[in-house]
Amino acid sequence: MSSLNILTRHNRMINNGLFALALLMALCFNNLATANILPGAPSIGAKSYLLMDAKTGEVIVSRDPDTPMPPASISKLMTTYLVFEALENGSISMDDEVLVSEHAWRQGGSRMFIEVGEYVSVHDLIYGMIVQSGNDAAVALAEYVGGNEETFVLMMNAKAQELGLTNSRFQNPTGWPAEDHYMSARDIAELHRDLIKRFPELYEIFRVRSFTYNNITQNNRERLLFRHDWIDGGKTGYTSEAGYCLVTSGKRDGMRLIVVVLNTDSDQARNSQAEALLNYGFRFFENVTIRNAGETLSEPRVFKGEYDHTPVGLSEDLTVLVPKSQRDNINVTLHLDSGLEAPITTGQVMGEIRVRLGDETIATVPVQALADNPEGGLVKRAVDSVWMWFQ
Repeated sequence: MSSLNILTRHNRMINNGLFALALLMALCFNNLATANILPGAPSIGAKSYLLMDAKTGEVIVSRDPDTPMPPASISKLMTTYLVFEALENGSISMDDEVLVSEHAWRQGGSRMFIEVGEYVSVHDLIYGMIVQSGNDAAVALAEYVGGNEETFVLMMNAKAQELGLTNSRFQNPTGWPAEDHYMSARDIAELHRDLIKRFPELYEIFRVRSFTYNNITQNNRERLLFRHDWIDGGKTGYTSEAGYCLVTSGKRDGMRLIVVVLNTDSDQARNSQAEALLNYGFRFFENVTIRNAGETLSEPRVFKGEYDHTPVGLSEDLTVLVPKSQRDNINVTLHLDSGLEAPITTGQVMGEIRVRLGDETIATVPVQALADNPEGGLVKRAVDSVWMWFQ
């Protein structure tokens, strides 16, 4: 074989190898790019909606989440919140007997069917309001907690302001149509999230599927409770102006999502749309715990203290929400303040931890001292002062 043929064959092999390498690199790049493309959210007909991760408060997907809209009976979430708060602080108890006023008895819409002049326990009224969506029960509770309905409405609006619900305003405890009575999808989700976090045991009432009072059994109006055991429950609402509305939550594998759909066309639509959003969130997103509360992240040098080093960490677990396909792109860095000096007290901020997903910072959380480090003696302070000159 001539040297020319050998050289030609050698060059052909090199070219083929380079082509194969380029093809492999292109395929790898394409696969990587494809892996980082997040599947689109389902098409939802609700005029306004929001899907939120309950742990972090991050919004996964939404449409017009801050637009004030009539919430119908979802308003009872705030009524429930204030009643639960009264139970927590001891101003009322489940066993208290509430005298039903004529005003409460005359409420229209969905009812628990309490009778004027009779005594009904707070326990039964709560179940009647949450499970049966009774407007009569809601007003009876409002009158009992607030003294009268007007004062209770003032309490509702004050609590909304306290919780930062800037696109919510109430005119009654039931959600009965009224001018200047509204909530946004984001406010509803935030209120539902706070209710779950603050009153976890009482929140279990939302899972109850039926309640009987006055020999009348009514099923919970949230149909998703009857479809899936991972649904925790929430509140439905309907008026001709508000359309069919729903806020609920679901929990799978330790991850809880909250969904709000407002102004849908039917009961079936609000349930199917809420379910589609929940399934989307659970399928493509996950919570990742970055660091645990109380875990020592570092022991930085502290000058002029009784101890040379002080452990630092987090006061709460640091959890982030990420697409499942991008979990490996999480990067965590710790940034500590320089020139730390005693005295240091437990809980004192000493820096921050930053979490990035690719090029985006998705969380920045203060790092705190996990122990006290009191000021050292005179000699220790003098020696450390010299050391600090060389830092």
